[in-house]
Amino acid sequence: MNRTRTNYIVDLILLLLFIIVAFTGFFMYLVIPEGIPQGRYQDYMGLTKATWTMIHNKSSILLTVFVAVHFILHWKWITYIKRNFIGKSEKRKDEYLCEEKSPDQFNS
Repeated sequence: MNRTRTNYIVDLILLLLFIIVAFTGFFMYLVIPEGIPQGRYQDYMGLTKATWTMIHNKSSILLTVFVAVHFILHWKWITYIKRNFIGKSEKRKDEYLCEEKSPDQFNS
């Protein structure tokens, strides 16, 4: 499997997991009553509160794992961008510190 296809599959899984986590999170927040005694055994769209929580938690864990995989697959790009960004900001700082001041600037 080539790198482009791997990135595509990982990104597709990330999108799917994000949608599941977002939907279950909003659904539990807006529809299912808070607190353990309220609604523990009631069905919401065919699933109990415990099932909704389990789906949300398992999907969140998988989302975190695939985000880590995504960072690993793009680590070379991340380090390249970081090096260019930090390198440019340090260069600007060095240029500012090394500027020669005219004697008039010190006297004012």
